[in-house]
Amino acid sequence: MRLAEVVAASRAVAETSGRLEKIGHLSDLLKRVPADEIEIAIPFLSGSTRQGRIGIGGALISEALGRRSLGDAGDDVAPSLELREVDATFEGVAAASGSGSSAARVQVLRALLGRATREERDFLVRLMFGELRQGALEGVLMEAVARASGVAAARIRRAAMLAGDLAVVASAALAGGEHALSRFILQPFQPVQPMLADSASDVGDALETLGEASFEYKLDGARIQVHKVGDEVKVYSRNLRDVTIAVPEVASVVRAMPAREIVLDGEAIVLRPDGTPQPFQVTMRRFGRKLDVEGLKGELPITPFFFDALYLDGDPLVDEPLARRLAVAGEQAASDNLVPRIVTATPDEAAAFAARAMASGHEGVMAKSLKGLYAAGRRGQTWLKVKQARTLDLVILAAEWGSGRRRGTLSNLHLGARDAERGGFVMLGKTFKGLTDEMLAWQTKKFLELEIGRDEHTVFVRPEIVAEIAFNEIQASSQYPGGVTLRFARVKRYRDDKTASEADTIATIQTMYRQLTGQP
Repeated sequence: MRLAEVVAASRAVAETSGRLEKIGHLSDLLKRVPADEIEIAIPFLSGSTRQGRIGIGGALISEALGRRSLGDAGDDVAPSLELREVDATFEGVAAASGSGSSAARVQVLRALLGRATREERDFLVRLMFGELRQGALEGVLMEAVARASGVAAARIRRAAMLAGDLAVVASAALAGGEHALSRFILQPFQPVQPMLADSASDVGDALETLGEASFEYKLDGARIQVHKVGDEVKVYSRNLRDVTIAVPEVASVVRAMPAREIVLDGEAIVLRPDGTPQPFQVTMRRFGRKLDVEGLKGELPITPFFFDALYLDGDPLVDEPLARRLAVAGEQAASDNLVPRIVTATPDEAAAFAARAMASGHEGVMAKSLKGLYAAGRRGQTWLKVKQARTLDLVILAAEWGSGRRRGTLSNLHLGARDAERGGFVMLGKTFKGLTDEMLAWQTKKFLELEIGRDEHTVFVRPEIVAEIAFNEIQASSQYPGGVTLRFARVKRYRDDKTASEADTIATIQTMYRQLTGQP
């Protein structure tokens, strides 16, 4: 298939506000994509590449463009690029390494962009920048795959949940229909996206939403998913990366469990000698790129805490209620490796439990519906996080150059919430509060690597970096497009364990505002 057809569909989706119209444009395209190119087209339509990050920064792209401008109509050419050759180019760029690799990448990209039409060039550059905001979010794409293949959307969604990759599911569904999806099952050593939580303003709000609920300590550690078959154990990170070698203590704990086959969800955290948690950044040292595992085991011993069981001895548990999954986890893990929890419908009891959690050094509590199923990769109302200090995970959209003591650094951050309906991010406000000198130095270097444009005062960046932002209140604001802003926002930390797709949504924040102000 020609790249031009994908570009045209992408543009049509971006120019359409209605969800059904977006789905229609995408499904019409997917019906025409050759079977062996679906796994290329799906990532392109969702704003990424099959290879993921391919090591291309703004400077390299600018060099590849040379004097050519994205909007220059004078050098337009006829469409000739094929999806497969674009994918092959990205594959070569991603694989290039060693001395001279940057020059080789520039040469290859220059040849590619030189053959592209103006619209294709704009699409490719935005794709490489990670700035292709076309509204084709994964949920919309799932619906489009369902329509194009004639398979129920719920079946597509479940297969994608279990496969951890919509592209392979789309390829199977479009080629073989619903029957072809039977191979996507939960099984050991095929990690699934972790279930995510929405936010509640306090334990009373959580109980009002859930009724009687399981309340657990909210640990500020590293999310882990652990798979075991016999004596073989693998540990996966939040991003489904195999991190087994970094945390042998976790593997040892799970290897000792009675089950022959099991998949568990939990957190790994470094504790102080008195049992209180070390800061998140300390725990993340156990997952660094250059590891002295034996040395770190002695210096920063890590402890796993489990709060869910997804699979046991041949039986997937994701469609079982939480109460059943908790029972399995309790039967398998020692009490020292279970997240502390209670079941209650009483606000006072829940509040006292939350106070104990925070007195122990933890962030707050999680409230979970005992009837809730495990919705992998999704944020739902059956899991709610309740923190002492209100915080949100927001995406950095831009940063302004500092003045005075901060002159020469990128300081004032533009904060964005994810727009789950229309795609992209909605700006909520700015802050330079809470930034240490170390953070200022790091973010200046990092943001310049992610730069996609600038004006006299501001550097705009690819929306990839997630920060945990503490705040006092949510206020109405006509200045920002979401109608709300944060009062006394300050940076608590950067969340290098989270991607922009896991940031809090503008809908969540608007709901919190209505709850906090008593509005309907």
